[in-house]
Amino acid sequence: MVKDMNEEMVAALKDWFFGYVRIFESGDDDLQQNIALKEEHTRRVCGEILDIGEKLRLSDEDLLLAEVIALFHDIGRFEQYAHYRTFVDLYSVNHAEHGVKILQENGVLNSLDESTRELILRTISYHNRAVLPQQETERCVFFTKLLRDADKLDIWKVVTDYYRRKDEKRNDALELGLPDTPGISDGAYKDLMEGKIVDITHLKNLNDFKLLQIGWIYDINFAPTFQRIRERGYLEMIRDVLPESDRMEKIFFRVQSYLDEHTKDI
Repeated sequence: MVKDMNEEMVAALKDWFFGYVRIFESGDDDLQQNIALKEEHTRRVCGEILDIGEKLRLSDEDLLLAEVIALFHDIGRFEQYAHYRTFVDLYSVNHAEHGVKILQENGVLNSLDESTRELILRTISYHNRAVLPQQETERCVFFTKLLRDADKLDIWKVVTDYYRRKDEKRNDALELGLPDTPGISDGAYKDLMEGKIVDITHLKNLNDFKLLQIGWIYDINFAPTFQRIRERGYLEMIRDVLPESDRMEKIFFRVQSYLDEHTKDI
């Protein structure tokens, strides 16, 4: 249990976060659009993590901890985009590790006890990894899973909202600069049919990236998250913006069966 975390501390940390984001305000429309995108994403991930945590009946103290983790999970994104004009870590910096560096250099978490501070920093550093850490405490792994679930729920919202606004200007930052060409790669198809997340090296076009987003279903950890995915229809919305083919039908039967299996008792 986090004994030193309280609502006043969380309010102060929120003040710091939103003050930090203001540093990146500018008259550059592209920069402003993507900074705002990440700020609003952060707000919603805070809401998602509290929703999941409440469903899991976390203590008030652990809910506060979860909210702080969500608040700072993408703090590295703002400087990343301002400097590199991309959200692709491969072409810039690891945004999770960079976020930890920003928090440490600014002493943002110094009001918290060392064990709580280290737990927050480790959880943030793990949230974008392909696989969860093996040599970690059960508590750290739990909060990492909680963050990853909340993060994915909102990224699904962001991308499905974007895909449905077909008449608007394309955002290369959201599409990772991938070409909008026909078909899907063999690697992406194979990964999903094997019940795995699509390996990023298999992304050849925008369709593959959409399949990667569908494959996140295999990295969901908690029943309330599966329930939200079903209620909101995220998988179906992504399916609607992918081409029709036999392989696509097989992919969706596979992922839909997985979702059905994890929501049958909810």
